Amino acid sequence: MDPGAHGTAWRGGLSRFLLLYAALYGAYGFLSPILPGFLAARGLSPGEIGILLAAAGALRLVVGPLAGAVADRRRAGRPVLAASVALAGLAVLAHLPGAGFWALLAPALLYAVGTAAPAPLADALALAAARGGTVFQYGWVRAAGSAAFIAGTGAAGGLIAAFGLAAALVASGGLFIAAAGAALALPVRDGAAKNREMPWHNFAGLLRLPRFLRVVFAASLVVGAHAMHDGFAMILWRGAGIGAGTAGLLWSGSVAAEVLVFLLAGPWLLARIGLPAGVAVAALAGALRWATLASTTAIPILAAAELLHGLSFALLHLACLGLIEAATPPERRATALALYGTLGLGLSSVLATLASGALYGAFGAPAFWAMAALSVAALPLVPGLRDR
Repeated sequence: MDPGAHGTAWRGGLSRFLLLYAALYGAYGFLSPILPGFLAARGLSPGEIGILLAAAGALRLVVGPLAGAVADRRRAGRPVLAASVALAGLAVLAHLPGAGFWALLAPALLYAVGTAAPAPLADALALAAARGGTVFQYGWVRAAGSAAFIAGTGAAGGLIAAFGLAAALVASGGLFIAAAGAALALPVRDGAAKNREMPWHNFAGLLRLPRFLRVVFAASLVVGAHAMHDGFAMILWRGAGIGAGTAGLLWSGSVAAEVLVFLLAGPWLLARIGLPAGVAVAALAGALRWATLASTTAIPILAAAELLHGLSFALLHLACLGLIEAATPPERRATALALYGTLGLGLSSVLATLASGALYGAFGAPAFWAMAALSVAALPLVPGLRDR
């Protein structure tokens, strides 16, 4: 990017998007790792925690696409995003006085409603403002989000040690509310006319776009294959005698690779190989990663495999968002990204997680071969992702 383009990026709202993504993903970072522990400390049994989290997940699958459709129909991405994250912040804080399943049910469901759509809505606004990378790169703001998530997760430990579990919820709730303010401060841009269609017409219109459906299906396979790693990698490593500190470093390396790809390597690589090839690279990187976990627990090899997360997740996300931007009309963009995020990635992850538990319980580490096969299954879809 030439020097003058840097000024264009800042005038185009880059700093405001960086603030939004940092606050939003920082809020997730403070809360996500400790929420089950907080619920247990407030008297919920493992079964009740499972019911609560499953109900919240199911609610997100419904609310996310509806929120995207409302944002498209009224051309109201900023206010819908701001209202969503403000609700999420208030819901997090509403957990604090609760104890027991019934007292925490309403805050948990409100939190699910508030967090159903912020990521796809923020992505839709960022993609529109980036204007195909001519103003700034979407990967820059998404990298800020990933870095903030890491920082929030790390800071939560110290905060909890000093002040208890409730302190992490206060920090998370405050950041969600700050994200609402950042959303309202985003630049207003001319764009597509208001979409007057009812939500189900929006959904039906998107489902008639074969290229969009292929993107969602390919992404669901590659991202779904991460489910076994997220649920069982730490268990596998601990069983192999790898200490918690080393396992944490392995995990941190994967997230650092994600930030690097979002920030620098991903946009550079996709500009040279194209978006469909980016999906293929992500699928192959995922397959190699899971095959490695199925085959060895040697720490140097695991460290190298974990760095593939930058390709299997971050590169995939960049490529898929670019393909969705190319394959869907602007007046349906928020709906498309919400369907991609909630039904495509969210539902596939839930289903793959359920399968992963049975597979890992039956086969142990070799079960990761199934995840490698799931990643490879995305490759036949790649030719259909090309612009015709």
